[in-house]
Amino acid sequence: MTTPLTPSSAPGSAPAPTSSPTSAPPSSPAPPPALLPAVARLDGREAAAADLAPLAFAGYAHFTAMQVRGGRVRGLDLHLDRLRHGSMELFGRALPDERVRDLLRDALRDAPADLSLTATAYSPAGEFSVAGPGDEPGLLVRTAPPASGPRGPLALTVVEHERFLPEVKHVGEPAKTYFLRRAADLGADDVAFTDRRGRLSEASIWNLAFWDGSAVVWPRAGMLAGVTMGVVRRRLDGLGIAQREREITPGDLPELAGAAVLNSWTPGVAVHRIGAVALPEAPDFVALLHRAYEAEPPVRP
Repeated sequence: MTTPLTPSSAPGSAPAPTSSPTSAPPSSPAPPPALLPAVARLDGREAAAADLAPLAFAGYAHFTAMQVRGGRVRGLDLHLDRLRHGSMELFGRALPDERVRDLLRDALRDAPADLSLTATAYSPAGEFSVAGPGDEPGLLVRTAPPASGPRGPLALTVVEHERFLPEVKHVGEPAKTYFLRRAADLGADDVAFTDRRGRLSEASIWNLAFWDGSAVVWPRAGMLAGVTMGVVRRRLDGLGIAQREREITPGDLPELAGAAVLNSWTPGVAVHRIGAVALPEAPDFVALLHRAYEAEPPVRP
């Protein structure tokens, strides 16, 4: 049984102050708030242009992205697992978890409490070459203003596309942006992928989640297991919510009772159309995904 989100009341606007003929002229409007400066830290020091130039077109790297709130992160253990697994797969060695945490803390030390953070692991040998046995991966940590994703509901086109090494969150994937732009040209918001067997796997930068009326349904296909998805799944278990994995094709969509996408921005945005299939609104389902995610205690790196 799910609990719908309760919308909060919008605060009322205070009336504008009036001035008498003898009052002083109004002061100039306040300047807009300054944008949060982006920070780039390379192996614990400020990244210079000479450091970043070799990475500008380096496609042999992997990363994890997270939202930091109050200096804390949900699913930190899953982010560390992702970086460790990706480095072992691409480079044959990985930075120790505590070293990664040191570098994350370094980037957050003088940063605002709320921000977006991306940690990218790369080979010091660069692309099209093999690092020596003593070469550890480098880690570039970047920060940016916080993000929360689109409001939705979203319409997704469907394209057959299989990512190389789908279990690794690697960089240099022009297909995702290409198909996203194609979707926008068709009037849609984003794109969902099917594999060569016709199974829905994931969306451009999102995991897919479905509701069948009694359980959360996760598609079974080659995909990136998102950190937010991992957090939601383990917290749904803790809440006693039924979950299933099954192969889902576009032809199966009419039998489902709701759909959503999730990523590091948000644990759930409603999807009302995938391809030619309209999906019912399921606000309780989306609220459940948010409730599960918020049950995860955020921790400091």
